Amino acid sequence: MTGNVSQAGAEAAAFHPRAAERTGSVFKRRLSRDKYLYLMLVPVIGYYVVFKYAPMVGEVIAFKDYRFVDGIWGSKWVGLKHFRMLFESSDFWKILRNTLLLNVYNLVFGFPVPIVLSLMLNEVRKEWYKRTVQNLLYVPHFISWVILGGIFISLLSPSTGVVNWILRSMGIDPIYFMASTTWWPVVYTLSSIWREAGWGTILYLAAMANIDPQLYEAAKMDGASRLRQIWHITLPGIRGTMAILLILRMGQMMDVGLEQTLVLQNSAVLEVGDVISTFVYRVGLQNANYSYTTALGLFQSAIGFILVLSVNRIIKSFGEKGLW
Repeated sequence: MTGNVSQAGAEAAAFHPRAAERTGSVFKRRLSRDKYLYLMLVPVIGYYVVFKYAPMVGEVIAFKDYRFVDGIWGSKWVGLKHFRMLFESSDFWKILRNTLLLNVYNLVFGFPVPIVLSLMLNEVRKEWYKRTVQNLLYVPHFISWVILGGIFISLLSPSTGVVNWILRSMGIDPIYFMASTTWWPVVYTLSSIWREAGWGTILYLAAMANIDPQLYEAAKMDGASRLRQIWHITLPGIRGTMAILLILRMGQMMDVGLEQTLVLQNSAVLEVGDVISTFVYRVGLQNANYSYTTALGLFQSAIGFILVLSVNRIIKSFGEKGLW
């Protein structure tokens, strides 16, 4: 018995170096074969290291009374002082409410739109028409918010805008959309959908392309209509993609794009349009209150991280694959 154990141990010891050598050899072959693909990763990795991970060192400012002349490490340590100030401020709860509401609107009304568009495009049989519509849907994604915001402001102008011209022709008084606390969130949500919905269809169309065509053939033979095929084949086929995108979207629930908000925002709608990003820009950069806004940013990141973990666990509890 002892001899067998010793022999097995010796064989295992002899096997592991060879296995490690084979693993290293396979990695070297793949590295040599795909060296240009790995090379394309270098700028991406560099971007995240320089602009995402390296700045995390500065998060310590949230626990200090940061002064530019003293530097990060020379500034006085104050612990949770800025977090207490943050939670006791009425401005904090206002911008938190506005940020969450705008993201909820985008999630409820904007998340289903790319799915619907991709389902409709997937049913188009004229290839030239399908490509034309796709290109037209993608174009807004590549246009700056400065231009898109100007387009919306012009369209909704109470004096010269096309929308109010139509309302006047119907006997309805002009509406000051961009200065109304009721209509501004609607305009914000619609502008977000217009810009990003077409771009979001790319992932869903790619997922639909991987669905086995034989499933559709079998459904046709069983007499299933197009709607039945979409419901029982297409939607289950893209369910995993929908789950991943939902998890990623939840990670942005505490973040509202600065550029879009600044372009569409004005003093008349600050009650509903002032969000975390604009508050950080105004108080942190313009008023040089770095420690206070760093504490806000740290809180924002922590909540986003918790949301991602929670939604990922919920998605996995339904039998879908999460991010990990």
